[in-house]
Amino acid sequence: MHADFLMSRAAEARPRPSLLADIGGTNARFALEVAPGQLECIRVLPCAGFATLQDALRAYLALPEAAAWETPWDAAIAVANPVNGDLLRMTNHHWQFSIEAVRREFGFARFGVINDFKALALALPHLAPGNLRQVGGGQAADAGTIGLLGAGTGLGVSGLVPSKGGWEALDSEGGHVSFAPASEREIAVLRFAWREFPHVSAERLMSGSGLVLVYRALAERAGLPAQAHSPADVIALALSGECAVCAGAVDCFCEMLGTIAGNLAVTLGAIGGIYIGGGIVPRLGSAFDGSGFRTRFEQKGRFAGYLATIPTFVITAEYPCFAGVAAWLRSSAGVGSIM
Repeated sequence: MHADFLMSRAAEARPRPSLLADIGGTNARFALEVAPGQLECIRVLPCAGFATLQDALRAYLALPEAAAWETPWDAAIAVANPVNGDLLRMTNHHWQFSIEAVRREFGFARFGVINDFKALALALPHLAPGNLRQVGGGQAADAGTIGLLGAGTGLGVSGLVPSKGGWEALDSEGGHVSFAPASEREIAVLRFAWREFPHVSAERLMSGSGLVLVYRALAERAGLPAQAHSPADVIALALSGECAVCAGAVDCFCEMLGTIAGNLAVTLGAIGGIYIGGGIVPRLGSAFDGSGFRTRFEQKGRFAGYLATIPTFVITAEYPCFAGVAAWLRSSAGVGSIM
């Protein structure tokens, strides 16, 4: 009885965790923050495996490792979508939900939703140097504006602007700007894409499905039949050297991303550096470092010298978004935005 009593008192003393989530168009990543900066039970669930966000939440909380903790008292999720009002409909997935309805269903005292790349921007000050790989450029300016973009299921864009209180993260849907070609090859890709989409955004090409679209366009340009490759297939065949068209697609992808990153740098005046997240670039490893990305990044005519000094970094942390979600949840700005 004495042991049971001690166990009961220990359970009461242990604070209830916060539920954190990073919801993309392909995967839903969950974690419990049991103390500031201490994450437990990190799990990745496929979005396609669940009809709704609520179903995925229930499945996660039912896992033995999650159920072993006290029921989360608050929660915050980053979602690949604009966050305006209570009702959210995801751009690159079919899930839609009411923030307040989810809060009530799960009994959260607080429940907040933030754009995923805004959350990733908030995570940047918390990343260790070992979680970044510099690709060209000089030294980041202290307290200089920072730009962020990343290709995965879609193309996310954000940034950090210095303020008196530290940093202000930007809400942005910059992935949906119109794509601008910068070579004859890219003009051919754009003409191919126009046959399928009246508006070809940067995201149409700078994403997993976009990489396949680039591959198909270049196969046609080479007079070859396109195979039914997935984004992972294109990357694997490019890196192994087994498919010249796939290698060209990855090379083209990196150059186009360099143009877009350079555009972001001059738009924001991002002398604090440009950071690259998302799921695609980290998979390319050293092939990205040796690609035309950096040359294209600096290819801005009279502003080439300006861009040459701006460093670009690849984010290599496995789950970088959680730090930003947690920081936002704890901040006064995040609390004020929570339903």
